[in-house]
Formats: sequence, C-alpha cells, structure tokens
Amino acid sequence: MSMTSMVVLGLSIATVLLLLGAFLATLRQDRKGRASAPAGEVAPVEPPLPAPVSATAHAGTDYADPRTIEVGDRIQVHGSPARVIGAMYVSWQGRQWTEYLLRDATRRPQWLSVEARKGDQPHLEVMLWTEVPTQGMVPAKSMLIMEGVEFHPIERGTAAFRSEGETGTPERGLLDFADYRATDGRLLSFERIQGGPWTACYARPLAPGSISFTTRAS
Repeated sequence: MSMTSMVVLGLSIATVLLLLGAFLATLRQDRKGRASAPAGEVAPVEPPLPAPVSATAHAGTDYADPRTIEVGDRIQVHGSPARVIGAMYVSWQGRQWTEYLLRDATRRPQWLSVEARKGDQPHLEVMLWTEVPTQGMVPAKSMLIMEGVEFHPIERGTAAFRSEGETGTPERGLLDFADYRATDGRLLSFERIQGGPWTACYARPLAPGSISFTTRAS
C-alpha cells in the first residue's frame, strides 16, 4: 500500500471516530434531558383530601327529636336511664322552651331544657341542668362567683309558664330567671317561681342525638 493510500485511510478512520463520538455524546445528552425534565413540567404532588364532613343532622330523622318528649316517657341521656315526671312550658319575649323534670336511679333532680333557637344559625339547644346549693345567694346584675368560678350575666327576665305532671310548681304562673356563663362554657341559671326563693342549676350543652327514647308513655 502506498503512502498516499495510508494517509487517506487514516484520515477516513479519524473522521469516522469523530462522527461516532459526536453521535454518542448527543445520545447521552438526549437521555439525560429526558430523565430530568424541567421542574415546571413535573406534576405537583397532590395533598391528601380531607376526611369527608358529615352533613348536618336533623331531629326526627337522624335522631329522636327531644321536642316530642312527654311526661311519663322513659328516656336515656348519654346511656343513663331516667323517667320524665314533669314538664314546664315556658315563653318569654317570643321565645318558647320546655323544661323536663327527670328522675333517675339516684332520684337526684335534674332538668332537661329543650329550645329551638332561631337567628342566623337556627339550631336545637338541649341542656341538662343539675341543681347546686345557692346558700342564700341572689343573682347579681354583674359578675358573680359560684364555687370559685366566675360567671358573667348573659340574660335575665320574667317568663310565663304552664306546668304538667310533678314539678312542685303551680299549674300556671310567672318565673324570674337570670342566666350566666363561665369562660369554660359552663352555664349557671337562677330561677324563682312566683317570687319564691331562688334556686340554681349548672349545665353544659348536649348534642340532641345523645338523648334516646326507651319506651313511650302509654
């Protein structure tokens, strides 16, 4: 083979190697680009959806309607059985509510109040009231302290009532009341019938669904 042929062959081989190297470099760059796409093209990680919120419950469909309680009924409040021995139907400034007198196994007097509250957010307000000794206290028009807890006034007035069953009150009459609330949400209410001595009760709101009927009055 002549010298000229060898030179031409060498140049040809070198050219082929250069082209091959350029092709491989381009191929590697293309693979790298596909493996690491720009951040804007990466689908964002979606946060988990929140747990579904139950729809608002309705009295009479989702739970027993406490407004249908009658004297003589046997009910359960948070699983504790009690009998309704009396009721007071109260009205004041267009509002109406019912106070049921309960008797449980301990024969401790408790009152269950039920009121359909109106306004921007209508709701059924249910309270279980337990009597507390007043020790001669009278409801002040400002803050008062009961058993070391500060209670602030929320409303007071004189309401008309009609009673049924065993309540220890006249069949009809007037009652004075004064309601207070503590910072922890506890409620305190004073009542007196026909100008008699004041009595007081503590309460916390109950979920209406926590009350169930075991038997109905015959």
